[in-house]
Amino acid sequence: MVLHLSYFFLFRSTDYSYSDYYSYNEDSAAPCSNENVRDFGQVFLPTLYSMVFIVGFIGNGLVAYVLIKYRHRSNMTDMCLLNLAMSDLMFLFSLPFWAHYAAMNQWIFGNFMCKAVTSFYMLGFYGSVFFMILMTMDRYVVIVHAHASLFSQHHSAKAGMAVAAFMCMWLLSLMASLPTMIFSEEKKELNESTCKPEYPPDTYWRQFSYIELNILGLILPLSIMVFCYSQIIPTLYHMRSQKKQKAIRLIMVLIIVFFVFWTPYNVVTFLFLLHHTGHLRSCEWQQNLNLSMQWVQTIALSHCCLNPIIYAFVGQKFRRLVVKALKQSFPGCFNKCKMLTTELSERRSSVNSRSSEKSTTSIMQLQ
Repeated sequence: MVLHLSYFFLFRSTDYSYSDYYSYNEDSAAPCSNENVRDFGQVFLPTLYSMVFIVGFIGNGLVAYVLIKYRHRSNMTDMCLLNLAMSDLMFLFSLPFWAHYAAMNQWIFGNFMCKAVTSFYMLGFYGSVFFMILMTMDRYVVIVHAHASLFSQHHSAKAGMAVAAFMCMWLLSLMASLPTMIFSEEKKELNESTCKPEYPPDTYWRQFSYIELNILGLILPLSIMVFCYSQIIPTLYHMRSQKKQKAIRLIMVLIIVFFVFWTPYNVVTFLFLLHHTGHLRSCEWQQNLNLSMQWVQTIALSHCCLNPIIYAFVGQKFRRLVVKALKQSFPGCFNKCKMLTTELSERRSSVNSRSSEKSTTSIMQLQ
C-alpha cells in the first residue's frame, strides 16, 4: 500500500482512488480488500475534519487575536505562543479541503490550490514543532544559565533578535516542507482528479519524506526537549519564583500534549516506511496499517484544538487578557451579564433574608 501524500495528508491513508492501494498482489496472491477501511474513512474523516476545524479555528483565532491586541505586553513566550497559534491556523486552513476530498473522492480545486493547501498543512505542522523547540531553548537559557532570555539585550536588539529567531523557524519549516510542496500536484487518473505528491520514479524521495517526518517531527525535538528539561527541572527545585514555575508548567504541558498526540502517528508512519521498502508486505499488515492510521489520525488532528484550552487553564495571564479583550470588544454583552449577575445576587440575598426572618419567627413562636 502506498501512502500517496507520504505522511501529512492524513486522510489519504485510505486513498481509495487507486486500485493499487487496496489491491495487494504478491506472487499472484488474491487481492487484499480494504473496503471496510475505505467506507469508514469516507464517512468518519470529513466529520472529524469539520469538527476539528470549527473548534480549532475559534480557539486559535481567539489566542491570536488576544496576543496581537496586547502585543506591547508580550514576552518571548507570548510571541512563541502567537506563532504557534498561527501555525495551527495554517494547518486548520487545509482541513475543509481535505474533508471535501475525503468525502467526494475527487479533487476539484485545481493544481494551484493543491500546492497551496499542501503548503499550508506542511508549514503549520513543522511550524508547531520548531516553535516548541524555540520555547524550550529560551526557557533553558533563562533558568539554567540565569539569563533573562535568549533575547534579553537592549530593547531594540531584543526585538531584532526575536524577529530573526521567528523568521529562522519559519524558514526551517519552509525548507522541511519543500520536497512535498514541490512534488504535490493535481492529476487526472481514471476520470478522477487527485492531489498527491508525484515523486520521480526510481528515486528515494518517498522514503526521504517518511524519514524526514520521523526525524524532524519526533526524534530531534524530543531529544532537545529531554535534554533541556532534564536541566531545567532540577534547577527549579532551588527556585521560589512562582512566575517562572508557571511559565515552565505551561510549556511542559504543551510539549507533553504534542508528543502524546503525535507520537502514535510517527510510529505508524515508520511502519509505512518499512512497508514501502519491502517489509511488512502481507495483506494482514496492510489492513492493520490502514486501520491504525485512521485512529492515529484522529488523535493527531485533535491536537490543534487543545493548545488554546491549555493556555486558558494553565496561563493565568492569558485568561486575564481574554476577559479584558472580550470586555472591550463586547461591552454591551458584559454589562448585561454583569447586571444579570447582580440581579440574581440581590434576589438570592433577598430570598436568604426572608428565609432567615421566617426561621427567626418560627423559633420565637416555639418559645
